[in-house]
Amino acid sequence: MAVSARIPRFVHSAPHLYTATIKKGTPITMNRDYKLLTPGPLTTTRTVKEEMLFDHCTWDDDYKAITQKIRADLLELAHCNPSEYTTVLMQGSGTFGVESVLTSVIGADEKVLLCTNGAYGDRQVKICEYAGIDYVQYAEPYDRIPDAAHVAEILDNDPSITHVSMIHSETTSGLLNDIESVARVAKAHGCTFIVDAMSSFGGVDIPVADWGIDFLVSSANKCIQGVPGFSFIICNTAKLEASRGKARSLSLDLWDQWNTLEKDGGKWRYTSPTHVVLAFNRALDEMKAEGGIPARSARYATNNRMLIARMKALGFGTFLKEHQGPIITTFTYPEGVSFDFADMYAFIKERGYAIYPGKLTDEETFRLGNIGEIYPDDIRRVTELFAMYMAERGLLEPCAGTTDIATAIEAMDEASAAL
Repeated sequence: MAVSARIPRFVHSAPHLYTATIKKGTPITMNRDYKLLTPGPLTTTRTVKEEMLFDHCTWDDDYKAITQKIRADLLELAHCNPSEYTTVLMQGSGTFGVESVLTSVIGADEKVLLCTNGAYGDRQVKICEYAGIDYVQYAEPYDRIPDAAHVAEILDNDPSITHVSMIHSETTSGLLNDIESVARVAKAHGCTFIVDAMSSFGGVDIPVADWGIDFLVSSANKCIQGVPGFSFIICNTAKLEASRGKARSLSLDLWDQWNTLEKDGGKWRYTSPTHVVLAFNRALDEMKAEGGIPARSARYATNNRMLIARMKALGFGTFLKEHQGPIITTFTYPEGVSFDFADMYAFIKERGYAIYPGKLTDEETFRLGNIGEIYPDDIRRVTELFAMYMAERGLLEPCAGTTDIATAIEAMDEASAAL
């Protein structure tokens, strides 16, 4: 269970408060010293934040060189040869990147198969509907992964499908989809394969070229541990070049964005989020210092296993029975016990951690992410806070079988030690 001593513990924000004026001059003091147990935005190091204290011109050669370094570093993380793949940085959130790909590479006479099992797959459906993109949806329940054999059957029966798209880490539930198997099917049918790896790239190793992924989308504020402000797309260069003229949007035109980056040596088409780019560059360097994807993936996986084991010792269940990913977990409440999420959220946030509401519609759940600048000590601390909350609200005994916090913590320690 121990995390390698090689991993540097970069400086986290020091405790501090700030006072905000809400209305009519009435000040309210807010605690800013808490960590985010979410799938992004997430907790970043102080050194990443400090990069945003500097201002840069978007046309400056030094800044353009940073952009080019980022593009090259991301290709390396994706295991891609720069003679075959390229990186495009796109202003906006991760959804902007997904929409850029879908609206730029699928032509008016082409059709995409959307494999969905959560809210983010459903969002791709909305993008296609808004943009008038021809699509067919293959939807699985939120606790099941799309089946590659069924994808093959759909493609066999509909030769008009030219593209296949799916989510890798579906944070609606925490499920990790089998993109490798679906990629093989897509390639066997001559289809372009698109992957939304928003919350997994950098935290889960994805050999993009070897798996035959043509377009992979992720975001600055996920497993690389930067801050929100732009997305990035790892692109098969030949497929990207073939998309010229297909875009349904000016600002989200993927080919034109790439063409400008290439032609002008790292110059973005329109104003780029300079401070966010500088922070992301620092985050990439810190990731390399940690040991790259292998070390970060191991830390996240350790966090996740430890979190699940300790929460189960308190009586919480997991929504997923299989295909649980290492990024975020959806927890179910102990049966027959009533919890007030808003009250629980406020209690835990006041003591140092922000948790995440559930995204399922058919049952009461909440979610805990374990990526970002989060370590096993954080997992121990937050689960102890759950035990404290439950004890103060009279929930510990019906859920964990004891009224004693120390006994509950001992049970959690035993559960995590057994991993």
